Amino acid sequence: MRFGITGTYSSGKTLTSLVVSHLLALPRTEARTMREILPEAAPGKALEEVTSAQLIQMIVTRHTERVLHEHLKSPDFVSDGCSLQEWIYGSVRVKYGVNPNQSINMAQSESVAKTDELAYFEQIMFELGNLFKRHVKQSFDLLAHLPNELPLAKDGHRPVNEKFRSASDDLLKETFDELGIKYVIVGGSMEKRVERIVDIVGRKPVISVSEAIVRAQDEYNNLVL
Repeated sequence: MRFGITGTYSSGKTLTSLVVSHLLALPRTEARTMREILPEAAPGKALEEVTSAQLIQMIVTRHTERVLHEHLKSPDFVSDGCSLQEWIYGSVRVKYGVNPNQSINMAQSESVAKTDELAYFEQIMFELGNLFKRHVKQSFDLLAHLPNELPLAKDGHRPVNEKFRSASDDLLKETFDELGIKYVIVGGSMEKRVERIVDIVGRKPVISVSEAIVRAQDEYNNLVL
C-alpha cells in the first residue's frame, strides 16, 4: 500500500510516519526540509528573506525528491507528507505574502496587495499545482490527515503562523475532495493515531505500539526539522 500521512506545520507528520514505519515494517519516504534545502537555493538567507523565484526552486526540489523516493520504495511505503503540501506552501504565500509574518495582523479572509512579482508567482503556483495534483492522485492509495491539534512550533526559521497554518489545512482538505482522493482524518494521542492507522491500513504490526514510539522518538531526535 502506498500510504501517506498529511497535515500542516507542527501537526506531527514526521513523528507519526516514523512510528508507523517501525510498527508496520513499511519503508518510509520523505524529502529534505526547506531548512535543509535553503543553503543551496538561497545561500545566506533566512526563509522569510527568499524571493519568489528562490521559493519556487525549493518547492520543485522537494517535489523531485519525493517523487524519487516514492518510486524507489513502491509499491509499499508510508510517506511523510505529499507534494500537495509544497504547492500549498507556495499558494498560501501568494495570499499572505512571500513573508507571511509581515501580514500576521491581517484577517484570514484578506489578501496582501498583488504586486507584479506575486501575480507571476501565483501563475507559476497554479501550473505547478496541476502537476502536483496529478502526481499525488496517481501515487497514493490512501492518506491519513492529521488535524491541527498540536501547538505551532516556534522554531525561529519557518515564517508561518496560526492563520497561515489554518488556511493551509483548509486548502489541503479542499484539494483532496476536489481530486477524489481517499483520506481519513486521524487525531488524538500518538497511540490513538497509530491504532486508527493500523485499522485503516489493515496491516499487522510487527512490534508493539509502545516500542514503535520509543524507536521513532529516538530517530526523530536526530533529525534536522
